[in-house]
Amino acid sequence: MACSDSKEVVVGLLAGAAGISLAIVWYQRSRTTGSTFQLPNFLSLRNKLQSATTHTTVQNSQGAMVVLQGRQLQMLDKLNCLLKSVEELKDEVRFLKETIPKLEDQIREELKGKADSRRISPLHKASKRKKADSARGSADQNSSEEAESEGGYLTAYTDTEQESEDEKRAAQTLASDQKAERVLVLQQADRLHGGSETEQQEGYRMLLEKEDQYENDVEYLWRLVRAHGDMFEMTTDIEEKKNYAVNGKSIAGKAVEMDPFNADCHQWFAIMCGYLSEYESVQNKIKNGYLFKEHLDKAIELKPQDPFLYYLLGRWCYAVAQLSWIERKVAATLFGNPPSATIQEALQNFIKAEEMHPSYSKSNYVYLAKCYRDLGQNTKALKYCDVASTITSVTNEDKESQKDLEALLLSLRQ
Repeated sequence: MACSDSKEVVVGLLAGAAGISLAIVWYQRSRTTGSTFQLPNFLSLRNKLQSATTHTTVQNSQGAMVVLQGRQLQMLDKLNCLLKSVEELKDEVRFLKETIPKLEDQIREELKGKADSRRISPLHKASKRKKADSARGSADQNSSEEAESEGGYLTAYTDTEQESEDEKRAAQTLASDQKAERVLVLQQADRLHGGSETEQQEGYRMLLEKEDQYENDVEYLWRLVRAHGDMFEMTTDIEEKKNYAVNGKSIAGKAVEMDPFNADCHQWFAIMCGYLSEYESVQNKIKNGYLFKEHLDKAIELKPQDPFLYYLLGRWCYAVAQLSWIERKVAATLFGNPPSATIQEALQNFIKAEEMHPSYSKSNYVYLAKCYRDLGQNTKALKYCDVASTITSVTNEDKESQKDLEALLLSLRQ
């Protein structure tokens, strides 16, 4: 009998709890959907529960029933709190689903605004798309804090990369400006070198002013040596000529050391040696003659299609062929083997310069005439004298050649 009564109590309790739970769920749904809650029905349900409890109490002790009724009320309150928490959580989830897409749109708008005001590299764009896609793919799974953190990382990454791109672009712009300035300086030097004496003097001063800026630039250095040669040619003071030749040779030596495969550096080093030989002792004159030939041969090896180099080699051969007996003895004493060259070798170099560049220069024609005269071929010598007479004297070298030409014509017509 006691066992049967206990079963009835348990069944009654479970039925009451189930009824209460269903009532609360119905109540929450009615509240969220906006329907009106019928309080009398709920009271009726509670009254029925109390009647069932009272009936059970008649069959059992009065004290046990009071305890069970208190526990049911506590369970009712806990279930009610739990359902409220579930509803609040559902509201938060719904809010997040609505907010996250708006947050993504806001981030995209901010990045788009920065891209309009500042040019972004392809690498930056690819990285931004990758990060945005990653944020979009994980938005439904991550919390709002994670989404904000990802957005903050994107912003920091974008700003850092943009600063790097700006610095890189500024460095490239500076290098481009410096390169353009260098090209203008070299072009202006070439133009002034081919002009009048006044322009050559201007070119010399301009290059000197740039020496600190381009002191390690080989293309600048050999042009500065050439400008020293221009000043050597136009001045008449012996000491000034020697100073231009000495300084020019020193600069040319530095240029050759910096770039031993630059033909122009070797060419102008040889020319400076030739200038110095005019004002040196016999010993230094022969020494400079060896240096002249050494660097001229190297220039021809590096630039074999330049007629000017063959004209210079013809001049060297002609000068060596004209060395006096004492000069040859000094050369033999100092260097063991004196330099050797013949008039015929000089003639071949002058002919080669003419073949490579017809009417190359007035001076080249004069030396052709000299070679043929020395070889006893006066008819050919007169022919080249006549050709040289038709060329107008422009440079100082042309003017010197004109003097040689007039003396040569006198000797041939006697």
